[in-house]
Amino acid sequence: MKRSSLINLLLIAVLAILPLFSGEYYINLGSQIMIAAIFAASLNLLVGYGGLTSLGHATYLGMSAYATAWIASHTTIDPLSTALIAIAFTTVLGAVFGWIALRASGLSFLMLTLALSQIMWGLGYRWVNMTNGDNGMNLPGRPSPFGINLEDSTSYYWFVLIFTVICLAFIARFVHSPFGASLRGTRDQPKRMSALGYDVWMIRWITFIIASFFAAIAGLLYIYFHKYIHPTVMSITVSAEALLCVIAGGSGTLAGPIIGSILIFLLKSYVSAFVERWNMLLGFIFVFIVMVMPAGIGPGISHLYHRIFKGKSS
Repeated sequence: MKRSSLINLLLIAVLAILPLFSGEYYINLGSQIMIAAIFAASLNLLVGYGGLTSLGHATYLGMSAYATAWIASHTTIDPLSTALIAIAFTTVLGAVFGWIALRASGLSFLMLTLALSQIMWGLGYRWVNMTNGDNGMNLPGRPSPFGINLEDSTSYYWFVLIFTVICLAFIARFVHSPFGASLRGTRDQPKRMSALGYDVWMIRWITFIIASFFAAIAGLLYIYFHKYIHPTVMSITVSAEALLCVIAGGSGTLAGPIIGSILIFLLKSYVSAFVERWNMLLGFIFVFIVMVMPAGIGPGISHLYHRIFKGKSS
């Protein structure tokens, strides 16, 4: 078994036994970490495997949540159909925005994703008839699939865990597929891939759509958890936070987004209760990671493990 797969299984095992040894606060924190991990893993497809740094990924998290809340509040459509419509709508939006943003590359791509996200963020505030503006939108309640009461924190935790495992499994299958190999090729040698007959733009566009799809799932789980959505969810801060999770944990790795999400949420939810300037602490930690483990925490720990045990065996 690959070391990255072993780390993933270990992290999932820890999350699986968390409800057995903790109270409601930590169960809710675990749910938020897993939602953030799915969101960060979707961004990692672009950043880590495609070499496409985006600062507008929060758009798809927010639009999925908004679509779910709006449909649930204004129609009588059942929860399953509502979820499918919200995910489909957000994925189509990702396809359109990807088609626009991928006309550029490098810094221009980053700025285009930021500009598009700022448009949606502005609409969230200004289109009051649709989004309720600065007041945000409420979700009437969580669904009850197969009669399971998701209003219970533990039940919802297991619900999110199942989706996390499924999403991460699909992402792992995707990155290890021949298409995933071609995506990494476009990241490392785009001109050579083009010379070999690969459609670099199409490979990146399909990846953008898939990343939007998984971000939409994270948005669905987000609105189910909070039962409320506000335009700030689509702000640059949320996109940057997800990007930080990817970079800190280890971009281009499957375990990196999970590790980064755990780190960021522990700092936000626990350390911030004791340290007023927790953002400054986060900055120091990020600088430390970049200096000591430039590839991220996951690859850094793996490299350290390799050096220690290889050193002993030699």
